Amino acid sequence: MGRHHNKNRRRVDGILLLDKPAGLTSNAALQKVKRLYRARKAGHTGSLDPLASGLLPVCLGEATKISAFLLDADKHYWVSCKLGERTTTADAEGELLESRPVSGVTEKQMRKVMEGFLGEIEQIPPMYSAVKHQGQRLYKLARQGVEVEREARRITIHELNLLGFEPPLAEIDVRCSKGTYVRTLVEDIGEQLGCGAHVADLRRLGVGPYDDASGMVSLETLEMRLAQGGEAALDELLLPMESGLSQWPGVRLTRDAAFYLRQGQPVLVPHAPTAGWVRLYEGETRFLGVGEILDDGRVAPRRLLKTG
Repeated sequence: MGRHHNKNRRRVDGILLLDKPAGLTSNAALQKVKRLYRARKAGHTGSLDPLASGLLPVCLGEATKISAFLLDADKHYWVSCKLGERTTTADAEGELLESRPVSGVTEKQMRKVMEGFLGEIEQIPPMYSAVKHQGQRLYKLARQGVEVEREARRITIHELNLLGFEPPLAEIDVRCSKGTYVRTLVEDIGEQLGCGAHVADLRRLGVGPYDDASGMVSLETLEMRLAQGGEAALDELLLPMESGLSQWPGVRLTRDAAFYLRQGQPVLVPHAPTAGWVRLYEGETRFLGVGEILDDGRVAPRRLLKTG
């Protein structure tokens, strides 16, 4: 099956800013994109819950080499919380655990409680999550009704803004570090308010440098463009892979330096940054991949693209 199937696949490189529909797993969405593009290789960067919609960057071909860096990026969400109800999954898909009145909760209280979650905080991942416990994914245990001790993780909430407050619903805008569970954040806010809460609706608006929601493309748009303009029309929607790393400084290499770098050797580059990750270019425009500055100041190759 695999070999024949792959024969009509093609090499296509780049990043698609997919607007994942609610009700679809991130993996199912990825497979649809891969099929529409007939791409040999594809990966996504950071799953969204089936209930959630919005930005799922899909890396095609060589761009899969930078997907790990997007996993580490900050995220931006819009979330609608339902106050007064706690559920098994902390979102609208779960079963109701308890109801409490919300009549006493004021907007002022809500803002005050939210302030307490700003900055670096500890968060315990929900039982319904893909975190592993002794090799088992937590959500598999949760479905069996098993509750296990989870380790708190340090995450950062950069911004938390209340956009709307009409009990039992409240709308919040969240900017946070990787590994943040918005469901847990909403549940914890609900606990502090004394009424409980869960996620009614969740939409991701940004991942790392991709924080302009207008650039997102729906599956319907992909299908329409393919029907009207073929694969060329699909390829026009792809961003170059280095767009995912725009927060890092670019380092320009001479042809000689690029040659040694491709052999896996660190090189000395005048005026390079003194630490951290960098984007590597040969000359002004030819993107080579990702490098890291060593302690002695040389630039070491980390993920290089196949060029040719």
